[in-house]
Amino acid sequence: MKLPIPAWVGTEDGKALLAALDAEAGTSRLVGGSVRDPLLGLEAADIDLATALAPHEVMARLRAAGLKAFPTGLAHGTVTAVAGGIKAEVTTLRHDVTTDGRRAEVVFTDDWQADAARRDFTINALYARLPGGEIDDWFGGLEDLAARRVRFIGDPMARIAEDHLRILRFFRFSSRFGQGMDAEGLAACAARANDLMALSRERVALELRGLLLVADPLPVLVLMIEHGIWRPVLPEIGRQDALGRLAVLMASEAALGLAPDWRRRLAALLPADAKMADAVAARLRLSNAERMRVARAVRPAASMTVYAAAWAVGADVLLDRLLMAGRVEDARQLLAWERPRMPVSGKDFVARGVGPGPDVAARLVRFEREWVAAGFPMDADAVATLVDRAMAAAL
Repeated sequence: MKLPIPAWVGTEDGKALLAALDAEAGTSRLVGGSVRDPLLGLEAADIDLATALAPHEVMARLRAAGLKAFPTGLAHGTVTAVAGGIKAEVTTLRHDVTTDGRRAEVVFTDDWQADAARRDFTINALYARLPGGEIDDWFGGLEDLAARRVRFIGDPMARIAEDHLRILRFFRFSSRFGQGMDAEGLAACAARANDLMALSRERVALELRGLLLVADPLPVLVLMIEHGIWRPVLPEIGRQDALGRLAVLMASEAALGLAPDWRRRLAALLPADAKMADAVAARLRLSNAERMRVARAVRPAASMTVYAAAWAVGADVLLDRLLMAGRVEDARQLLAWERPRMPVSGKDFVARGVGPGPDVAARLVRFEREWVAAGFPMDADAVATLVDRAMAAAL
């Protein structure tokens, strides 16, 4: 089997990059998702190259060829190469010396199989030679890819001990690429689930985000909850009704042709308790905007009309709540709505003789309330009538 050759390989910039890295001699090869995804008929998100060249030599060769080179992860052998519009991550072949479940101490090598052996799953340990596309596969990755099977390289228990994040990666990759679940890998992840407590919550959040962006994460989430994977770090996700809420949300997204939103899906997995949702988001080190989005989304949608509710809480917040409640037609109506601009301001009441200060604010609030209740009229007569009523109201 050969890799379908990416279009960039035949461009002048691509040729210059590959020549600088001596790719034609097999010194540098595509690896990981850059091989896996095209073999599945998917477009690779990034260009990842493995090389037998030492990092300093990669830098020197790129610059000698007039290309840009940035030492983005030099301690682990990674250089970012830029050739015109092409950006590639170039990483020197490595071998682990020590691991502690969170980080590894590595030494560089020219042994391709040793580099492949330190990778997590067989489908990620595929290398493609350029420009021809011949594939190197030492661990049955092509067979697993054809079977849509995500399988650890070597003993799963040992691989998880080396890097605890591989537990979450196993489920994310299985959800995205797998059909069914590798039993040995699942058992190892369940046995070592407590290892997740040693990880930074940012790393946990990144993997959770990737899982929730998969088209249908439900089958894998069911297994994760059944096997206690989330319990050490996110026990809130294990509530009994969480998956039901997510299923309703996903059906709503599908009915309206909306792309998955990981923040909305996270909110669906959490109890309808804004304080708890905010605490979870804080634990995951989400940004302030993300925390607010999740915490506000878990509240139920108001019983008022769709547009009035959208005016009160914001269209984005209301959309989250409607989708989670399965109110598809209300959500469809909201998606077509453009928030109007209120046709009066405090200056209009001052012009009517109201002194600046609290009286103006109170009358403006009264106008706004009645204007929203009336369906946001914009014609001059209706607006004038509402202003008169606000002027005549007792404060």
